[in-house]
Amino acid sequence: MKEFDAIVIGAGQAGVPLAKKLAKMGLKTVLIEKRVVGGTCINDGCTPTKAMVASARMAYLAGRSNELGIEIPAFEVNFKAIMARKSKIVEQFREGAISGVEETENLSLIYGEAVFKDDHSITVNLKEGGSEVFTAEKIYINTGASPVIPEIEGVKDIKYLTSTTILELQEVPNHLLIVGGGYIGLEFGQMFKRFGSEVTLLEKSKHLMPHEDDDVCEVVTEYLTEDGLEIITEAKAVHFENSSDGSINVTVEVKGSKSVVNCSHVLLASGRKPQTEKLGLENTNITCDDDGHVETDDYLETKAKGVYALGDVKGGPAFTHISYNDYVVVTNNLENDVKQGIKDRFVPYCMFTDPQLGRVGITENEAKEKGLNYLVAKIPMKNVARAIETNEIRGFMKAVVDKDTKQILGVTIIGEQGGETMTVLQMAMMGKITYDQVRYAVFAHPLYAESLNNLFMSLT
Repeated sequence: MKEFDAIVIGAGQAGVPLAKKLAKMGLKTVLIEKRVVGGTCINDGCTPTKAMVASARMAYLAGRSNELGIEIPAFEVNFKAIMARKSKIVEQFREGAISGVEETENLSLIYGEAVFKDDHSITVNLKEGGSEVFTAEKIYINTGASPVIPEIEGVKDIKYLTSTTILELQEVPNHLLIVGGGYIGLEFGQMFKRFGSEVTLLEKSKHLMPHEDDDVCEVVTEYLTEDGLEIITEAKAVHFENSSDGSINVTVEVKGSKSVVNCSHVLLASGRKPQTEKLGLENTNITCDDDGHVETDDYLETKAKGVYALGDVKGGPAFTHISYNDYVVVTNNLENDVKQGIKDRFVPYCMFTDPQLGRVGITENEAKEKGLNYLVAKIPMKNVARAIETNEIRGFMKAVVDKDTKQILGVTIIGEQGGETMTVLQMAMMGKITYDQVRYAVFAHPLYAESLNNLFMSLT
């Protein structure tokens, strides 16, 4: 049995900086990782997908360059070069993370799968064989989440793709059918359409992204359809079957009516589940909700004293920046002996379709449900000078504000660099800057941010 001051399970976007910080604080720390350092973000999520999105956007721009007076007679999508570039960037980021860990004094990196023996003892089944037992008063769980494989008839008989395995493709699918119209499905759908695939997307709800306002769903559906995706809502895959020619037949049910779609590849993008099943939590006082997420208090401590959960494994917003902020919260509370919770923090996010969707704060629907005295400011991107000049007129800017205090309550920006423009208003929200102060602020011309003047002018 090896004794440590702190054990971190999972080398993701919270686990790596947390382990390094704990070690630098003088705590003898061990970081346990069952697969590769960097977690989903670096290896299977943000880093590789956004590198590929950049390539897909270049194909899109080349295809419409004549709109800006530039004639490109023909271009070719070199998918192997795209994937090689993606892999090189992933390796660069991963090696940087590994080096940072290995160079930190007082920190050990162990590869293996961790299983709790009790609240403060863990057995690690080592990747190289054998096992070891570790104990510590402080334990941090950062095991993340993995793709959900829906229980659909025939799913185990086909070679389906997940958000992880699709990154291993060596050629562009002829026809990609995507089950699930969330952020993951939409980003991959538009990306592979731009690479040359035929894309069919199935969404079980009436609209894409049902948690967003109706106008958001409509505009996103509009531009994805304009890009050539076939989007079928109120639809579900009910049966998969391999065809004799190597393709896949998918039985799709829409409002009680069934039909068969033939495709070359199937991407299951039906969500993600927390990686808690094999942690041995039944041997501890740690509890999970019905979906398997580790339950914590506002300070990320579980029902077992001294044991914390960070990132996707604890539920809530499943974003890299939230995982990182969990690390900040935990270490601030430990180092500075403060009580910083997660209850009221801002949760911004960005969907990297093209144009981007940047969101922070409450939606118009939420303001309505809460009975707030609110106003909505909104302008289409076709009225934004910068958008017209750059030929990027799809989308809109929208803000929900408090009618009495003039505080900005929520923001949605759909447009080129929508996430960056959203962040400008997030900073205003953090600083309690009112919408009329933004309305009369001086911004450099001609930026997208300058049109925030015009956005709030719509309220006067």
